[in-house]
Amino acid sequence: MTTDERTLRELMTPRPKTIGREQTLAKAKATMTELGVRHLPVLHGGRIEGILSSRDIALLERLPRVDSEVMTVEEAMSGEPYVVAPDAKLRDVARTMAEHKYGAVVVMDGPEVVGIFTTIDALRLLAG
Repeated sequence: MTTDERTLRELMTPRPKTIGREQTLAKAKATMTELGVRHLPVLHGGRIEGILSSRDIALLERLPRVDSEVMTVEEAMSGEPYVVAPDAKLRDVARTMAEHKYGAVVVMDGPEVVGIFTTIDALRLLAG
């Protein structure tokens, strides 16, 4: 199958760990470290609210008076993440990721987060 025909369903990381928006940055950082990931979809009441990256956390932790044991994910996340369906074409998703400099895409089947596709996933594909 050519790259033009591939869909996110076959390339995404399935069933990604998510985090609630009320959780602390310290909890999010610990989860990312434990799982070896750099992005967590953020949920509230089972609905997607945003995405949090390890870069978001690192930038905030450098600021004075930021306590990662107190600051919540909601205060640090990027709202309105790039969301696609599992049947989205890789070429279209990759083009949008590059245009907007997105590091990750949340893959949703209806209201359910079913996967995540990151720049690391894309690099693995290119590396063969």
